[in-house]
Amino acid sequence: MKTKTVHIIFNAHLDPIWLWSWRDGLDEVLNTSYYICNLLDRHPDIIYNRGEAWVYEQIHRLDPALFERIRLHVKNGRWNLVGGWYIQPDCNLPSGFAIERQITVGKVLFGEYFNDWPKVAYNVDSFGHAATLPLLMRKAGQPFYVMMRPQEQELKLPGRLFRWRGYADGPEVTTFRIAQSYTTAAGLDEAHIRASLTELPETIHHTMCFVGIGDHGGGPTESMIEWCRAHRESFPGIRLEFSSPQRFFSAIAPEIPQLPLVVGELQMHAVGCYSVHRPVKVALRKAEHRLTQAEIAIGVGTKDGALEAAWKRVCFHHFHDTLGGTCLPSAFQDVDTQLGQALAAADETAAYALRRRLVGLAENPAQRIILLNASDHPFNDYVEMEPFLEWTPWKPSWRLVDEKDRLVACQVMHPESTDKLQVRLLFPVIAEPGEMKTLRIVQASEGDGGPVQKLVSVGPSWLQAGNGPSVNLEAASRLEFPQAGLFPLPRLATYEDRTDTWSHGIDRYARISQQLVVWDEPQLVDQGPLMGSLIQNGKIGASTMQAEWRVYHNQPWVELLLRVFWAERFRILKLEWELPLEIAEREDGIMGGSLIRPADGREFPWRDWVRLRLKKPLDGLDAAVICPDVFALDAEPRRLGFTLLRSSVLACQETNAVPPARGHFSDRGEHSFRFRFVAGVPLSNVNLDHVACAWQRPLLSSEVTRGMKTRFLRGDYAPPEIPILPTLKTSKNQ
Repeated sequence: MKTKTVHIIFNAHLDPIWLWSWRDGLDEVLNTSYYICNLLDRHPDIIYNRGEAWVYEQIHRLDPALFERIRLHVKNGRWNLVGGWYIQPDCNLPSGFAIERQITVGKVLFGEYFNDWPKVAYNVDSFGHAATLPLLMRKAGQPFYVMMRPQEQELKLPGRLFRWRGYADGPEVTTFRIAQSYTTAAGLDEAHIRASLTELPETIHHTMCFVGIGDHGGGPTESMIEWCRAHRESFPGIRLEFSSPQRFFSAIAPEIPQLPLVVGELQMHAVGCYSVHRPVKVALRKAEHRLTQAEIAIGVGTKDGALEAAWKRVCFHHFHDTLGGTCLPSAFQDVDTQLGQALAAADETAAYALRRRLVGLAENPAQRIILLNASDHPFNDYVEMEPFLEWTPWKPSWRLVDEKDRLVACQVMHPESTDKLQVRLLFPVIAEPGEMKTLRIVQASEGDGGPVQKLVSVGPSWLQAGNGPSVNLEAASRLEFPQAGLFPLPRLATYEDRTDTWSHGIDRYARISQQLVVWDEPQLVDQGPLMGSLIQNGKIGASTMQAEWRVYHNQPWVELLLRVFWAERFRILKLEWELPLEIAEREDGIMGGSLIRPADGREFPWRDWVRLRLKKPLDGLDAAVICPDVFALDAEPRRLGFTLLRSSVLACQETNAVPPARGHFSDRGEHSFRFRFVAGVPLSNVNLDHVACAWQRPLLSSEVTRGMKTRFLRGDYAPPEIPILPTLKTSKNQ
């Protein structure tokens, strides 16, 4: 029998933030790295393996002497570089463009510090791996991958070592799944060595065994090193060798073409992390999009130190325990502050960039609303804004016009405040990527066609968008789509959830101890011409909520704006949409792409939208739901279940745990969600992406009064009168 080589991978897995603050993680970065350098000095035969550009950035900043010791060990092949990303992120929940930034930021720092870039990507503790990762890794020049979760009991794979493609026709990376654990805090023994040899293809005579203390750093101990030396040849047919992932992959290189092939995502581990502690997920997603807008506003490729620092904060909080919602409540206070800093940097940069463009605008006698689509996606949707008219009421004779003096349909809505002299407008905007639009408030001239005719019909408990979709909130509540017929109204329900913070050991939530919302009578709020809305207030358990249903002129969507004041313990909130037909095909948006998934009831991470092909006697029927505010869902043959909130005990790894005296339940407080439902119209993934992106990258706006003869003053002002072309520009997203 050929001897099998066990490559001993000494490492110090270090969660920079988890059951401790990021400051404690910073301390351990310095302490562990100092200890490892001393260890390498004492033991010239061992190799240490370390990734994460953030780690090296902190040492470079705080302890230059220690950093130079590390660099010397790297040069001598003793300190091995792996991973190379800024941090070990969650590999499902970041946006696709943001995970690319995660990789790029790390690559730049590794090049600056070491003039090197690891070919082995390395996410040993991330809670699952999206199907888009092989493409991203190959684009970054990383053909090899080391991971551990999901583990053997969570996902059956053809072997510990395999070729992985996210899509059948996509690129592949050679992937190794770690056995048992990447740490040996309880000590190193023969069982740990032999576990690494399980599930290997017959032709493979090499494996990796990870050794060291974690999660709070530490690395291998003196006793672990001596144990490995003492047992180097102790087990028949097995030889232990101090090594690195690069050496391992080089050793098995001739066998790679014959390795088994795995196609698809690598899920799932800890499904609760897709939904627990929603605020960090919402804040991080918002920061990703707003930073992108800021970069577009100042010009792609323009260097900006504030934005670069903000992106590093976002990339740092991609960390799997942070974004997964499993840190201490006190640690999340720091996260909130740092993501707030990133958002503030994005907002300030974008706001100044837009206004610098406007300084040189020619004067105009009308008040202008300037809108910039700071995005690489087109914008085609309705916009709500409150232009400042100095408390002058909107006059029936006033109009919005575009750059070519064409009439822009608009509707006056209730303002955000209770001040009746504030004005809130709803109007459609179509803007290409990077395009700036100018709207003006003018006085109607004779023969302009008059105000926009009523295009939306409303009643005490129903809404109808012309020939478009309708909502009925009567006893037989329903949605109706012209090309698809009747659908049940989506409903809100809570279920008992006694799982731990991560929801270890399950792949779906049992629907037990159901509670449904008790709704008050609906209230008619908006009555057209472009949009109609009904609001219902409800109660479920100790929680209250408000559902606002909307339909829009020339839009195929029914929209739901949901506000929830969550006050539960050990409960989970689902929005469920029962379907009139079975699902023939389901496609979910995922990190940086989309993926066809089975409607088998399992809980999955998702991004922005789900598209369905429903069964029908003849041709299939399309349906879709868009909601960038939700991060997990399950699907059954005739049902979608969106996981909105979970009230588990934070940082708790025990099922049915008794909350500690100072324990915190997740997600308590007020939350807002926005859904759109559509059925029966042709849908494409590109269109769905455009709609979701438009929500997350709202138009930048500014108001310009330069050139007005007088300012508004309690109704004494009349805008300039000009001929108006009566062309209504209304959006139509399909």
